[in-house]
Amino acid sequence: MTALFALATSLLFGLADFGGGLLARRIPALTVVVVSQVIAVVVLGVIVAATGAWSEADARLWFAVAAGLVGPVAILAFYKALALGPMGVVSPLGSVGVAVPVGAGLALGERPGLLQIAGILVAVTGVVLAAGPQWRGAPVQRRAVLLTLVAAFGFGAVMTLISEASTTLTGLFLALFVQRVTNVVAGGTALYLSVRGGAPALPEEGGMAVVRSALPALAFVGLADVAANGTYAIAAQRGPVTVAAVLASLYPVVTALAARGVLSERLRGIQAAGAGLALIGTVLLASG
Repeated sequence: MTALFALATSLLFGLADFGGGLLARRIPALTVVVVSQVIAVVVLGVIVAATGAWSEADARLWFAVAAGLVGPVAILAFYKALALGPMGVVSPLGSVGVAVPVGAGLALGERPGLLQIAGILVAVTGVVLAAGPQWRGAPVQRRAVLLTLVAAFGFGAVMTLISEASTTLTGLFLALFVQRVTNVVAGGTALYLSVRGGAPALPEEGGMAVVRSALPALAFVGLADVAANGTYAIAAQRGPVTVAAVLASLYPVVTALAARGVLSERLRGIQAAGAGLALIGTVLLASG
């Protein structure tokens, strides 16, 4: 069951990342985050009400609140990075965030093994190779790499926090609901401040009509993302966290394959090698 839920996490995260990055190319990324999360809140609110999950409320929900504050920052950074592209490089680099749950284990008394040390070295090498060919004369690509690393560690923090926010299925529904409400409040505040600062909330061409036409895709992105958080929490609770983390960290492969199949993206040899090393480093980090 751990493997099944963790692999489902990879599939859901990968498709959500691809869809969100694609939407952010024609709709402001912050608007994508807020609208998709509002839809998720509505659906989760219905589930919470139907299951009576409010009875599970306890101090653990503060983990969900913390995840809700970190989540919008990570999602926004990642969508902006995906919009800058290429997705086949950005998405694999995002997987290094698995170092956060591994680090949480270390803080609880675990000690790094040789595989974990090797994983750190391999992952860092992968980051350098994937970005290296574009360092000179391409400030946009430097920004994409920085945004991806911010997102990666944010995602790792969210995974760690949400897995601690509940111990039962109904409690998980409530934790995810609280997390998404916090996402909407934080993201909505950021969107308001952004608009006050002169940034557009709607596409320059098409405006609200573009957002309305994209509602099905926005709904999919929001629901797939929240479902992925849920399946990871279940996987981490039902089996070894290291196994869950390894299998859940494979989501960039889904995003990269989607980008290759839908967008026909092609990578330079050294970029592909760097992306591959980042994935290998992720697996070593989690399995060490």
